[in-house]
Amino acid sequence: MARLDPAPLLDLPGVRPVLAALPGARIVGGAVRDLLAGRAVSDVDVATPLLPQTVMERLRAVGLRAIPTGLAHGTVTALADGGQVEVTTLRRDVETDGRHAVVAFTEDFEIDAARRDFTINAMSLGPDGALYDYFGGVADLAAGRVRFVGEPSLRIAEDYLRILRFFRFHLRYGQIPPDADTATALAAAAPKLATLSAERLWSETSKILSGSDPRSGLRLMDELGVLAVLLPEAAADWTMRLDRLAEADAPPDPVLRLAGLIGDPHAADLAARRLKLSKAERERLVSYLDGPLPALGAPETELFQAAADTTMPLPVLRGRSFLRHPPGNAARAFRAELEKLVPPVFPLQGRDVVALGLEPGPELGRALRAVRLWWVRRGCLDDAESCRAELARVVGRFSS
Repeated sequence: MARLDPAPLLDLPGVRPVLAALPGARIVGGAVRDLLAGRAVSDVDVATPLLPQTVMERLRAVGLRAIPTGLAHGTVTALADGGQVEVTTLRRDVETDGRHAVVAFTEDFEIDAARRDFTINAMSLGPDGALYDYFGGVADLAAGRVRFVGEPSLRIAEDYLRILRFFRFHLRYGQIPPDADTATALAAAAPKLATLSAERLWSETSKILSGSDPRSGLRLMDELGVLAVLLPEAAADWTMRLDRLAEADAPPDPVLRLAGLIGDPHAADLAARRLKLSKAERERLVSYLDGPLPALGAPETELFQAAADTTMPLPVLRGRSFLRHPPGNAARAFRAELEKLVPPVFPLQGRDVVALGLEPGPELGRALRAVRLWWVRRGCLDDAESCRAELARVVGRFSS
């Protein structure tokens, strides 16, 4: 039996009292994997052969708070010592349809491990340091190999989101290409991504795009036909823009990288609606690709104009610069100027229009937008008095 010092995990808030209350329980999944890999661990999941109701009773008997977060699937959340530990009863799959699973409880850790996606996620660790590795996860982690538990095609068919999960874990832990069976299974199952909800697709895609450098994973997705199904809006030259983002040390912003993949504001809007991004994410995505960007070395007045001409001035302008300006000292200097820029504030509000006799409604908004456009085009230099004079002229035009 292999062994691993569990102290770094046991010392996390709440873990010791939870394990003490549940004899036979083990730490499972990502915490074990990352402890082995020498990575930081912040969350611990625990698995137990005890039934959920028994878990609740045992936790409460020792004064811990137990929340029935998903009793039908065997999940209880334990709160202890300021920490939160998810406790799940061991399970086996009864039925899967590519999206959801019907499960039954079991007392066998190996059966539970067999339903997990990758070997590196199927390990468990007892509080005594006993390391249980039924499918070779230790060797795979050391080799930089992301491998499905069992037959790749069967494991993918249980939940097609595992296609995207493979690429996320491959980017984080993989050092060698997937084997032929895995690559074939991923390519064959790619069309099934269309059966998944937009929310699940974007949640997993955003995690891929949030990695330190997703380019190699995206290239592999492209080669296997996965990217074309996931993001048909991706432009043929997406690698150029993502290379530019990497060379410029752009932040790991998934929306910015999605903009780099797509490259066109209209296509970006379509993708955002299809994947059901939030309204704020959609506006930011489109704004990265659409709108003014001053040339490198432009005078400050042009920066003021650009900053005033967007709903999210500085973040959007920085994103536009990362995407459109060639990497180099000039682009870095431009973004440094943006950091120091205090965006101009349009000096009028709706009450200024109401004071001139316009009732709240579409015309009020039209009048304000017209004056704001006038103000921006004049370099954002006009004060409130000048803007009110222009507003009076605009309102008079609307009223005539």
